Parts: sequence; structure tokens; C-alpha cells
Amino acid sequence: MLDPRPSTLDALIIAPHPDDAELGMGGAIVKMIAQGLRVGVLDLTSGEPTPHGSLEVRAAETAAATKALGLEWRENLGLPNRSLEATLENRAKLAEVFRRTRPRWLFAPYWEDAHPDHTAATKLVEDARFWSKLTKTDMAGEPHHPERIYSYYCVHLKMAPQPAFVLDISAQWQQKAAAIACYQSQFVTGRPTDPPTILDRLRDEAAYWGKTIGKAYGEPFASREPLGLSGFGELV
Repeated sequence: MLDPRPSTLDALIIAPHPDDAELGMGGAIVKMIAQGLRVGVLDLTSGEPTPHGSLEVRAAETAAATKALGLEWRENLGLPNRSLEATLENRAKLAEVFRRTRPRWLFAPYWEDAHPDHTAATKLVEDARFWSKLTKTDMAGEPHHPERIYSYYCVHLKMAPQPAFVLDISAQWQQKAAAIACYQSQFVTGRPTDPPTILDRLRDEAAYWGKTIGKAYGEPFASREPLGLSGFGELV
């Protein structure tokens, strides 16, 4: 059962739809939790309608994936799927979540995508991060400014990303794959069964990113802002 208490998070992943966090950075989520960090996922919409899903099915799949990842904090902002917009009203809603959970790091979708919900989500995260620090406002909670926004890749474009860094998720891949597989209505039902299936493709993609850093599996990340290092001890 998820922890319902408002509390400070180290990292908050903002996903346009349930399954985007798992696809883009499921391995990173598992890794951060194993390192003792408090991690949360905020889904902006229900993700429905979809061809083979429903509100009930998607909610059950999300609950199963949340358990598979080991998450203790996950919420849904209840914004409309397929028509997500970075409006002032939605910006305030998201900023209030930031002020309540006070994350150090935010993770948003990569800023270029064919899916309008994804690009709107990124704009919304960036704007809400700024609003979250405001004083003299009607928004609930105390001012808070997350230190960084990192971008994960869960894109609908056939693009060749040039990430800022690639995270080694070799030890976390199986758990990530199990979380993704919970979304049967999205990745199994009605999909071609001849290999390579979409799940095969996701494995191959993770293996490709692992190859770029000399590891079995990896996840790429981007950042609009420069990254700082205090040393080279964590480089692989």
C-alpha cells in the first residue's frame, strides 16, 4: 500500500501518463530506492482512453507496476489525457505538489517529442518549478525550488538521442522489465506477437545504451543545464 502521508522526496518523476515513468527511467527509480532515496512518481493523467485499456484496467496495471518498482509514493494529478496543456491552473496544481513534497530533483520527459502531452508535460514541469518558489501567492504550501530538472527519454519520435549521461541499470533491468510488463493493455494486448515484440525492442534499446558505457543495460538522460561533478569516482 502506498504511503499517503505528505513528506519530503529526494526525487519526483513527473509522467504524462501511467507507464511513461517505467519506460523512461524504471531502472533509475529502482536504483535510487535501493540507495535509500525517497522517490515518488506523479502521473499527470489517467492515460485513458486507449484502444485496449480502461480507467479500471489502467489503474490496476499502475498499482501492479508501482509495487514492482518498490515505490511508496505515487499520485495522479487528474489532468485530461490527450489534451494536456501547460495552463496557469495546471501550473498552480503542479507547483503545489512540489511545495508539498519538496523534492530535490525533478525528472520530466525529454523536451522534443511527437506526443503533445509529453511536450506539454515538460513545459508544465519547468513552469511549475519556477512558481513553486514564489512568495505572496494563494498557492498552498511553503515556497520550494527543486535544485534540478533531469529529462528522461520516452519519446514517440524516431530519433537518435545525444544524452548528457547514461545510467548503468544492469542490476535493475529485470525489475524495470517486470514493471513495464504490468501494462498488458498497452504493450501486449492487440500487439504483434512475432518477435521482436515491443518488449523485445525495449530490452534491445536498454542494451544499446548499456553498450555505450560498457555495461549490460543503461538509461539515457538529458539536462538543459550543465551538470557538475565533485569528482570522477562515480564515472563508469
